[in-house]
Amino acid sequence: MEAEALGALLARINAALNFSSGVLLVTGWVFIRRGDTRRHRMSMLGAVTTSALFLIFYLTRFAITGTHSFAGEGAARTIYFGILFSHMILAVLIVPGVLRLLYLVWKDRFQDHRRLARWVHPAWLYVSVTGIVVYVMLYHVYGYI
Repeated sequence: MEAEALGALLARINAALNFSSGVLLVTGWVFIRRGDTRRHRMSMLGAVTTSALFLIFYLTRFAITGTHSFAGEGAARTIYFGILFSHMILAVLIVPGVLRLLYLVWKDRFQDHRRLARWVHPAWLYVSVTGIVVYVMLYHVYGYI
């Protein structure tokens, strides 16, 4: 398989992982609202796993194909880069937050976990959703150069 085809396949896999992470984040939120901590834990560990796999596959795709130049113009370009930059900044910022949440649960510090999760969870969900938007805009709507 040539590099460009492998890169495109990895991009599709990453979009699926972002989607899966988003679904798991929402279901985890629903489960904790219902008081079902066991299912919440399973959903959130699934979200951590899919997000970690995303990072591995993203870095692999980047190593194989590098960056892509967005082909859209005008307002589409402004919207794309606004979404992309907010996505990238929050993606970096949520990593220590997610690690901290895992640590707090491990130490049975659930009040601290809950307090931090109120900030990290929506940011993480935003990163998952905007990852899909970036993928669709770059690979399916406007393309890249």
